Amino acid sequence: MITVVQPTGDALGASNRVRNVVPGALAACRALLVRDFLLAWRRRGELFLPLLYAVIVTALFPFALGPDPQLLRRIAGGVLLVIVVLAMLPALESMFRSDLEDGTLEQWLLAPQPLALLVLTRVIAHWLTTVLPLLIVMPLLGALLDLSADVLPVLMLALLLATPLLALLGAVLSALAAGARGSGILLALMLLPLAVPVVIFAAGAIAAAQSGIPYMAPLSWLGAALVLAVVLAPLAGAAALRIAVEA
Repeated sequence: MITVVQPTGDALGASNRVRNVVPGALAACRALLVRDFLLAWRRRGELFLPLLYAVIVTALFPFALGPDPQLLRRIAGGVLLVIVVLAMLPALESMFRSDLEDGTLEQWLLAPQPLALLVLTRVIAHWLTTVLPLLIVMPLLGALLDLSADVLPVLMLALLLATPLLALLGAVLSALAAGARGSGILLALMLLPLAVPVVIFAAGAIAAAQSGIPYMAPLSWLGAALVLAVVLAPLAGAAALRIAVEA
């Protein structure tokens, strides 16, 4: 004898809520991405400032060190990594500040979507609007420093792993300093020590590629750190935003 158990009203309601959570969260993330892209387009003049900074600083190195191609090729990887890190800092300061000032963060706290998911969406939007243009011009910057064409793919892969990791770490620190005045210097002082291991592993992979030895070990460490940051950084950022709103 087979007994058919009919779901109760509570079970049906719970299943309906589960089915509605994912589409609602995806719609909220898509709306947040569209909003951030529109705001970035309206302030598109500011988007070119990190790009212009990177091009100018890279172009100054051949003038300062001389036209020796061997010297420029040897320092190219580390120089480009440091330039990208420094170009990311100004935009990290304002990642959540405007949302705190206009009351958007309060709406995030009241929204049914997980706050950590919204933080991760903001980090993705920040990376696409601020860091991606830097990666697009990286072959040109590498050519200015006479970087070998064989090393350029390793540089791009290292930046594709290092820059999202730095953006996630910067998002947590930006959330912590969202309510502080003059937090730019404070954010730089907190982020730069955390960026040192990232730069070391990325530069180590580039140096190994230039020397013709295996370079996947440093990149594997960067990938593992990125996966860990994707899981933990949005949760830490959400907790920091709650503190900033309640303060």
